[in-house]
Amino acid sequence: MRSKLPDAASSRKMAASSAVVAILASIWLCSSIAADASGSSSETTMHTNNWAVLVCTSRFWFNYRHMANTLSLYRTVKRLGIPDERIILMLADDMACNSRNKYPAQVFNNENHWLNLYGDNVEVDYRGYEVTVENFLRVLTGRHESAVPRSKRLLSDEGSHILLYMTGHGGDEFLKFQDSEELQSHDLADAVKQMKEKHR
Repeated sequence: MRSKLPDAASSRKMAASSAVVAILASIWLCSSIAADASGSSSETTMHTNNWAVLVCTSRFWFNYRHMANTLSLYRTVKRLGIPDERIILMLADDMACNSRNKYPAQVFNNENHWLNLYGDNVEVDYRGYEVTVENFLRVLTGRHESAVPRSKRLLSDEGSHILLYMTGHGGDEFLKFQDSEELQSHDLADAVKQMKEKHR
């Protein structure tokens, strides 16, 4: 017998989380657009493009909400104008076809099931066991092996605005990846510092 999707209370929490995420993303994107359109004074930054790095660090059925949240934000940033070629999406990608999912090949963020977040237009750049601390830090710093295709690279520059969204389990100063390794806060801070130094 197949398990049901998370209960009503969990669904309400997912919907509330998704709403907060969507609002924050909207504010960020609108402020980016407003900053870009505010004039060309010498004090204005040279903003040229927007990017998003969206990471679900969890796997397994009981973390359904994390994938739903990440896909909700993915849908939102696309709707607000960031194209797939400027979105790096990292997912365990094990919910849509999980044997416990009573809606095969679909992912929802609320109990009404009115919007399938895992539709035809989802481009996952890193999936399953590719979602690692090493690959995440390589995306941020641009330190890829030569065989990594451009579609899996963050090709930002000094004029880019980058939205970084991460969801999963963690604690003070760390975030777990795939329940097997941890990203420490100082490693993330170092990667962001390198991005600034390299004008990424």
